[in-house]
Amino acid sequence: MLGGFDTVTLVAGVVALLLVAGAVRVVTDCLQFPYAVALVLVGVAIGEVTRRVAPDMAAIAQTPIAADMILFVLIPTLIFEAAFHTNVRLLRQNLWPVLTLAVPAAMLSSFVVATIVWLVSPFNFAACLLLGAILSSTDPVAVVAIFRKIGAPARLTMLVEGESLLNDATAIVLARIMLSVIAAGAFGASNFSQGVVEFGMVFLGGAAVGWIAAIFIGWLISKVEDDPFTATVLTSILAYATFLIAERGLQLSGVVAVVIAGLVMADWGRTKMSPHDEEHVEHFWHFASNAANAMLFLLIGFSVQIGHLVANIGLFGWVVVALLVSRAVAVFGLAPLMARLPNTASISFAYQIVVYWGGLRGGIAIAIVLGLSEYPFGEMFVALVMGSVLFTLVVQGMTMERLVRWLGLDKPALADRVARAESQLDALRAASASIPELRAGGLFSQRIGEDLERKLATDIGRVSGELEVLRHTELTREQEKRLLLERCLAAEHALYHGLFRKGHLSESTYRDLAAAVQMQADAVRDGATSPQRTVLAASRRLLQRLLNVAPAAMADRPRQGYIAADYKRAWGEFQAATYILGDIERLALAHSTPPEIVAEVCTLYLRWQANARQQLDATAEQFPEFVTAQQERLAQRLIALAQTDNIQDKAEAGAVPPGIADDLVRELTAASRTLRGGSVAPLQISPAELLRKAPSFKDMPEAEFAKFAGVLVPRSVPAGQVIVAQGTRGSSLMLIARGVVRVVSTDAKGGEHDLATLVAGNFFGEMALLTNQPRSATCRAVTPRALYELRRADFNNLAAQYPAARAALEAANRDRRKSRDAQPEPAV
Repeated sequence: MLGGFDTVTLVAGVVALLLVAGAVRVVTDCLQFPYAVALVLVGVAIGEVTRRVAPDMAAIAQTPIAADMILFVLIPTLIFEAAFHTNVRLLRQNLWPVLTLAVPAAMLSSFVVATIVWLVSPFNFAACLLLGAILSSTDPVAVVAIFRKIGAPARLTMLVEGESLLNDATAIVLARIMLSVIAAGAFGASNFSQGVVEFGMVFLGGAAVGWIAAIFIGWLISKVEDDPFTATVLTSILAYATFLIAERGLQLSGVVAVVIAGLVMADWGRTKMSPHDEEHVEHFWHFASNAANAMLFLLIGFSVQIGHLVANIGLFGWVVVALLVSRAVAVFGLAPLMARLPNTASISFAYQIVVYWGGLRGGIAIAIVLGLSEYPFGEMFVALVMGSVLFTLVVQGMTMERLVRWLGLDKPALADRVARAESQLDALRAASASIPELRAGGLFSQRIGEDLERKLATDIGRVSGELEVLRHTELTREQEKRLLLERCLAAEHALYHGLFRKGHLSESTYRDLAAAVQMQADAVRDGATSPQRTVLAASRRLLQRLLNVAPAAMADRPRQGYIAADYKRAWGEFQAATYILGDIERLALAHSTPPEIVAEVCTLYLRWQANARQQLDATAEQFPEFVTAQQERLAQRLIALAQTDNIQDKAEAGAVPPGIADDLVRELTAASRTLRGGSVAPLQISPAELLRKAPSFKDMPEAEFAKFAGVLVPRSVPAGQVIVAQGTRGSSLMLIARGVVRVVSTDAKGGEHDLATLVAGNFFGEMALLTNQPRSATCRAVTPRALYELRRADFNNLAAQYPAARAALEAANRDRRKSRDAQPEPAV
């Protein structure tokens, strides 16, 4: 027994809800009626009938069991699925408006609702604030379904959906705070300040729980690659356990915890899943969210009691007025302030209207209010909240599509209309080209083939004409170039994803390249036609600065890792540029892009390809062992992939038993996984090999030679990094093992002058080593570089035993000083 109800009855009720939801889906698809609204109306009808025929069954919807089912089963499912399918990059771009709508706007709306209801009702202000908090959460499911149907702008969808993701937490936390105030029996300044602190702690604490849980689950998934069952189970544990631990265990915000967990898995977590795992996880959560949504909307309708609404129609009317007024104050009042937030584009008035009218209420409000049965106002609040939810879903939900169309927001953007016409044209041409082959196969007669060719020719002419009209009336030359660039960058991003999935790119390299392409795509959408390419993040630059002051023993391996990472990124960029250059003619032909625009984009990619090739060649020249090792790993991965494809093809054809094929594929996958990444050991060079290259040391006696080689400390520096800076004091000499170093000086006016270029076997810093004078020039790595450092303390110890070593270095210093005086090249 659960809450006085037989378990079988509850299970039968759940099955019945799913059965009704399936039947309603079929009917609404035929009638083109909003599915969510239909579910609520059917739920109302079933509830009224059940209350007359089987009142005990109908009472389930008004019990804490229903509230717990909504809060701990349905809500985590819906929130995690929404977060997991969120476009994280688009959310980042609109983060400030979303946060403003989710937190300050929700608080303001709660206060306005409370004030209006307090003026016209017998409730005290604390109870009215509780009602306002309950009604501050929004449910975008019905609205987003309409947006997807009519093709509303992506940013508008993000504003509505992103607000709902976070303001559910605001509603729950505010309601919890107000319940504690009501229990205390007093409401004053101390309660307010305590509530603000509690709100912040609950929010931030929930976010921390969600982030930690997602990182842990993502790590576990990465350890069981290509296991769809385990990946699905782990994401399920993440959604429900995170909510329970945060909400009940730690008294934090379970909603925020699940939102953050879902967002982390949507971005970082996806790279931990194999394509097979990701596909199954996607399917599971798609089904789970659809089932949860259907049950939720039916429960909402089932819980509404028309008789209670009619009995309180006056107060209910005021609550509806309060909802509409508070939403208007929150959206239209805060919208001008949102435009002043950092990195935030203003929200148009049409968008504001849709966000205002799209503030539907739903599951969170129902879950909170059903838990208030023990309070004196509980029954009245249930009626008012149920009625408000019903009003927003039916009235606002049924008029949303008409409003969006009236505002003209259903009209696709110019880029989308061009892409649609180009895609249609490409598909029609492909279909026309396939007719001779199909006819030759005897699939239809000559006459039917000719009829189809004439019809397709007519359609091709029509779509071509529409495309030309768009080009001549609305599309400028710059816009057309940006469209081609967007297509190329999208293809490049897809290539990086494919290379990562096949193991050719490490996770960090893939994320760097994908982020760089996204930044370029954003720049193109903002109007750039020659976007800059960069993959060096601010965090990387900060870490490099820290490594410059870190002990050499600690810093060298990260520096070697940077050299390896730069090579892998250059390899990825080269592959992408080569692919785009080979495919751009097809893209241009399919989309009828003018040749001169194609040539400009080709020039851009040729430059990127040349830059990547230059970096690859420089690394291959300076670190041939490392590049050879990388190429060997690539070859082995390609062989493993070819074997995997062959075995899977034979398994599908029935030539290999499924069990044997699965075992072989699993072994090959494990082997491919071990071939990812690569050792940085080939970046190093032995000290003895280096000293033999240096003219000043190659004639050193064998005993001294061995001693000096033993005290040299290896260092690695990525291209572009400063090794020593002019004006700083140093205490060591650097011997270049591999790479190229540029020596420059800065004059009194700040101008830089090239003084020398040093290569493998050269050294610099002898003056600082011998005389402790400030460095007279800056040395910067031109290519990835390996060197060895000779420190003053080690040199002095050895020089005391082997005076010839000091003499050789002093002679080299005198020669360089003479050379400097002649052309001027400083000793550094």
